[in-house]
Amino acid sequence: MTTGNSSGVTTRVIAARTLDDVLHRGRSLKAALGQALPTLPDSRDRALVEAIVLTALRQRARFNRALDTWLSKPLGQRDGDLRALLLAGFAQLELGLPAHAALSETVEAARAIKRTHQAGMVNALLRRAQREGVPPASAKAAWPAWLAQQIERDWPQQAEAIFTASAQTPPMWLRVNPRWIQRSDYLALLHGADIAAETDPSLADALCLHQPVPTQQLPGFDAGLVSVQDAAAQAVADAFTLAPGARILDACAAPGGKAAHLAERFPHAAITALDVDARRVRRMQDSFTRLRLEIDARCADATTPNAWWDGTPFDALLIDAPCSATGIVRRQPDVLLHRREDDITALTITQAQLLDTLWPLLAPGGTLVYATCSILHAENRAQIEAFLARTPEALLSPLDARFGHNTGFGHQRLPGEDGRDGFFYARLRKR
Repeated sequence: MTTGNSSGVTTRVIAARTLDDVLHRGRSLKAALGQALPTLPDSRDRALVEAIVLTALRQRARFNRALDTWLSKPLGQRDGDLRALLLAGFAQLELGLPAHAALSETVEAARAIKRTHQAGMVNALLRRAQREGVPPASAKAAWPAWLAQQIERDWPQQAEAIFTASAQTPPMWLRVNPRWIQRSDYLALLHGADIAAETDPSLADALCLHQPVPTQQLPGFDAGLVSVQDAAAQAVADAFTLAPGARILDACAAPGGKAAHLAERFPHAAITALDVDARRVRRMQDSFTRLRLEIDARCADATTPNAWWDGTPFDALLIDAPCSATGIVRRQPDVLLHRREDDITALTITQAQLLDTLWPLLAPGGTLVYATCSILHAENRAQIEAFLARTPEALLSPLDARFGHNTGFGHQRLPGEDGRDGFFYARLRKR
């Protein structure tokens, strides 16, 4: 019996344990990966673990259906680690890894997690998946019933496309920093490094890579020439037209990509970026330092301005509000595991509180952009409609078709459209 490559076996074990943490122990994907990846010294192994975990979570419903069909006896509640390992094995085949490595090292990983007596079953199931392929299943099956029904009510014509797009691997988008380099020049640097990419004519700073690469391989990343940011998030900056020296507040700023983009786009603006989590604020500050941007990043609660506001109105407000994240399921597939129906009510209350609390901080004639990575009407169109009804001095300022579907109270981009995440945008002006 082959013993497999020890590094490869370790990689499979870590992928399975990470999946088990997310699927059966309730941990967030971000936290589980944050703990697991630093244990691997090789960047290629880290990338492989992340790819396996994400693919297994995106295809979870399909892979589980195959297991339920192929197993004569269903796995028990104590078999969470074994199920996770099998999903990781299916994911490797889905990713196109060499089948001999995927099979042999996953079987060895079964022994490493003390499932020696079931290694034969793991081998048989993976060989069947290699031979027959994992059968297709409805992408809707991965969604909680209450949430799938809400998507179908909000988007009856597009629901199936939303479910399908949310199970796909998203492209890697870059945001070129125009302070330091032109997009065409950076594209030439990519081509010189044998990294294929293309521009998007509707976004001034965006590049889409044909294949994702680790950030360490991006030319000038450490020097601040470029950042990783989805195209839908990059569009937020296009909703603003600001005079030099404008005062801007990004009220829910972490991880800081939109505040950084505004600083890159409007180099003479004075930008304040808030977040309630001190660790995320420190990470924002590190990112701003890398990009060589001067942004006032603070740990503060946007809903209590008396604690941090100096009394001078802002010319522009960005409220990238906490939301259900239903537009970025393909990037954060654990959303479908952790989201609960009563979360939506709590989130809409927070969103309304942010709008009502921060609106008085906006100068007359100023612009407020409300954004979410949600595709639910309750968090988006209905939220803006209700705010306008109770705020006479607020005017809806039209956006164009670049921002997606016109809902009547803002624009909605759906997952996968033009390769982008799902995102909502509404632009308001103060009389």
